[in-house]
Amino acid sequence: MNQENKICQNCKQRFTIEPEDFDFYKKINVPAPTWCPICRFQRRFAFRNEHFLYKRKSDFSGEMIFSQLSPDVPMKVYELEVWNSDRWDLMDYGRNIDFTRPFLQQILELWHDAPWRAKSVINPVASDYSNQCTGFKNCYLCFNGNYSEDSAYSNGIDYSKSCFDNSHISHSELCYEGFWLTRCNKVICSENCEDCFDIYFSKNLRGCSNCFGCVNMRNKSYCIFNKQYTKEEYGEEIKKIFSGSWDLYEENRIKSMDFWFQFPVKFMEGTKNVNITGDYINQSKNVKDSFLIRDGEDVKYCQYLQAGPNKDCYDLSTFKGNELVYESSQTGDGAYNIKFCFQCWTNVKNLQYCASCISTSDCFGCFGLRNKQYCILNKQYTKEEYDVLVEKLIRQMNDVSYKDKMGKDYRYGEFFPAEFSPLGYNETPDQEHLPLTMEEARGGGFNWHLVDTKNYSITKKPSELPTHAKDVGDGILEEVIGCAHEGKCTDNCTTAFRIIRSELEFYKLMNLPLPRLCPNCRHYNRIKRRNTVKHWYRKCQCGGEKSENGVYQNASAHTHGKDSCSNEFETNYSPERKEIIYCERCYQAEVS
Repeated sequence: MNQENKICQNCKQRFTIEPEDFDFYKKINVPAPTWCPICRFQRRFAFRNEHFLYKRKSDFSGEMIFSQLSPDVPMKVYELEVWNSDRWDLMDYGRNIDFTRPFLQQILELWHDAPWRAKSVINPVASDYSNQCTGFKNCYLCFNGNYSEDSAYSNGIDYSKSCFDNSHISHSELCYEGFWLTRCNKVICSENCEDCFDIYFSKNLRGCSNCFGCVNMRNKSYCIFNKQYTKEEYGEEIKKIFSGSWDLYEENRIKSMDFWFQFPVKFMEGTKNVNITGDYINQSKNVKDSFLIRDGEDVKYCQYLQAGPNKDCYDLSTFKGNELVYESSQTGDGAYNIKFCFQCWTNVKNLQYCASCISTSDCFGCFGLRNKQYCILNKQYTKEEYDVLVEKLIRQMNDVSYKDKMGKDYRYGEFFPAEFSPLGYNETPDQEHLPLTMEEARGGGFNWHLVDTKNYSITKKPSELPTHAKDVGDGILEEVIGCAHEGKCTDNCTTAFRIIRSELEFYKLMNLPLPRLCPNCRHYNRIKRRNTVKHWYRKCQCGGEKSENGVYQNASAHTHGKDSCSNEFETNYSPERKEIIYCERCYQAEVS
């Protein structure tokens, strides 16, 4: 088919469906979307709690448990060991199809009747305070990751060990306050680094070691703010500028980030790719308009697939191990031919409009099933009955559509309405990428979680903390430390926090000062350094011999000579950002 322009049903903006998109929709037998890619992303992520846990009573045992659903959510919640057991059967909640009413309404009724799992985890070990993870071991307040251990206060952490306060790192160890790190060891307060060791306050390094405050370097060692030192000189300088004190740490952090802004950044972050568009993409092929992807192939409009592999998917958000998946979230680990689902994993196949299903295939509109096949609304059918009913249901979803509170029309081919989500907009990654006020969120059809007022008895102010970690004793483990933001920020501040033993040991090992902010505020500080999923059309800011703003002097001659570069591109750097944005060709000419 030819390219087609459409008006988004939600935001009323124009978007384009390309011929390759129509090929995919035909391949998996779905209609073309009526929502634009950003609105589809926003709707899917409305169903994902990235890093909040709550205490609430189990609706099975009555005991207090940790849950990803807050106590004010009307859904029933069971503790994991019960939800995963044979002590009850979700097939008991099965019901007949009512072809006179919207099918999505009937799915929502099933969700309200059946119990939800307390957390979305697979095979965790000693990681009770973590969620959205597979194979975590000895992890505390870690979210959205796979097979990491002995770590805390991190999100998007995969195959890593002994890492604290990081976001979107992979195969790394002993890292602190890092973002988008790959195969790194002992990297502190740095971002967009790969195959690096012993790095401090640096950005966009590859194959470097023993560097401090550096940017845009390749295979370098013993450098400080991009200046070369001998090994002996470097060692002496590091003793002066990295003593372990809080004041010096903050001074270096601010100084290094100011230094970074004096150098160009590539219009998108990615390495070892072929034919890609988007941002934060590594080791991928034919990935378009996607974000935070590792080891992807033939995927489009996807996000947070940072562990891989994922192949032949559209509009998929989070997890790994997917093939032929469309408009789904938190789905993977051997998922095949999945449409309009969330929280379905471990060898799931041929599912539509399902949620929280495990090792299940050929089901439509089901919730929480395990090892089942040919079910609709949690009711068992024969294969022959199932095939006939599915065809009839698809027709019925088009003839008797669901309309949400905003009047938007949901026929077959749309993901679940945001108003179905048990989460508030401010509990989801949507608030990080597309922030809204409570009034704006509710006006757009989203829910909102009202945060409880915290009344912690703070025993130590952040200003009273020792300057050096070496001066901190075990008594700090008993203190309730006030967050320096005092709840006055917009970062879901908890107003107070504690130091755990493994964290204190890490700070002493790495010669790091104690933090002054609560984990939530530290998280949002890191995320603010990350681009969002939105993109803009911009022009390369290389002015010939200098950057257009005159801040950066080019180190080499470019193919366009003294004239400004004419290259244009899509980038996730908004026009308001301070970074100097170069195209691929100009950026590579400047990387040393």
